[in-house]
Amino acid sequence: MTVEFTGARSGQGPLTWGQRAIWRLTEWLPPGDPYFNMPWALPVHGKPDLPAVLAALARLLERHESLRTNWIPGPEQADMVQRVTGQGRLTVELVDAAGSRPRALAGELAAELAAKGFDYADELPVRCAVVMDGGRPRAVAFAFTHLAVDGRALDVIAGEWPRLLSGEPLPQDVPQPLDLAAEERSPEGAARGERALRYWRAALERMPRPLFAAPPGTPEEPRFVKLGMESAALGAAATGLAARWGVSTSSVLLGAYAVLLSRLTGRGTVALQLIVGNRHDPRLAPMVATLVQDGIFVLEVTPDQPLAEVVRAANRGVLAAYRHARYDPAAQRALIEETGPPPTAYFNDVRVAGGWPNLPPRPPATPGRIFPVGAWPEVDAEVFFTAGPATHTCRLDLLADTSLLPREAIEATLREVETLLVSEENT
Repeated sequence: MTVEFTGARSGQGPLTWGQRAIWRLTEWLPPGDPYFNMPWALPVHGKPDLPAVLAALARLLERHESLRTNWIPGPEQADMVQRVTGQGRLTVELVDAAGSRPRALAGELAAELAAKGFDYADELPVRCAVVMDGGRPRAVAFAFTHLAVDGRALDVIAGEWPRLLSGEPLPQDVPQPLDLAAEERSPEGAARGERALRYWRAALERMPRPLFAAPPGTPEEPRFVKLGMESAALGAAATGLAARWGVSTSSVLLGAYAVLLSRLTGRGTVALQLIVGNRHDPRLAPMVATLVQDGIFVLEVTPDQPLAEVVRAANRGVLAAYRHARYDPAAQRALIEETGPPPTAYFNDVRVAGGWPNLPPRPPATPGRIFPVGAWPEVDAEVFFTAGPATHTCRLDLLADTSLLPREAIEATLREVETLLVSEENT
């Protein structure tokens, strides 16, 4: 099947800061690598027929210019530009559920669609399949390139999807990447970027180097290992502590991570890069695009400091980092060349709700489950801590360079986060 779309405009212009940040990361990868592809699946509730689903897909592409954008060399071949096409066709595969659960099958199809790299210059940045069951569409599988969307953009799409299916009108004044790129190049945008990089300079001058005081040991093969943990007890503890201390659960997790990272690295100053969604500006909240950039966070942690103090300081620091995470990536790279590299430790909270709305009323007191997630020969991080999107349990992932943190230390650190917060909640 094909979906024909006609957008309100076409055009070409410079990349946004968020697009530039992702583009630079793609240049680390071999051609056709799917690392920055994003699978996504959505249900089709009610009784919309196939034409209604295809019409909703057309409206989605017409509404959000990033979903009909290509990225090509600029006129002087010295930089990339974004090119928005005004009209075109999206190929949509129809797949019969054949006894499978449609939503689960859509998830599998989305992973398959995302397993191949996009041709950024000539291919639409979205692929799609519709799962049919009993002659009706029941779910839709997508694959997007991260140049077109980030995690929050996927949530925007999910929020609009029921209204797109029903044909209900949606607000017309949706911000678009071409307009954002022009705003970023304006005097006001340049001033914002300069303020952010002044903040970065001060943080870079405070951070310790190298990250770990002790020299590296012998790594495993593959060198970089990621383990995950699911713990409802940890989610309940973080929720209770956040309410007690008047902060977010993200700040509770970040504060605990900072305490443990200080112990692991042997440093009293903890420096991290934060993955910032850059949607605290309400104008950008409904935007389907990639706005993610790195923020920088530096925190002093002293031995025997009460966890409440660390968490409250982390909360203040993270808010400042979020306010200073929109900048020209080229100017940031120039700053880094002058001052030295940024921290190679990361924190990323990918939750949408900011909590765990589906936690059981009385989570079991048993320790969480720890499990392997993956291993890679090379990763651009020494330590990477992630709070996952699960809503029924606290999902944490920790990736580390095993020459600095062996696999058993990764596991122990995840367990210590749980022990630290559960014990604090019970005091």
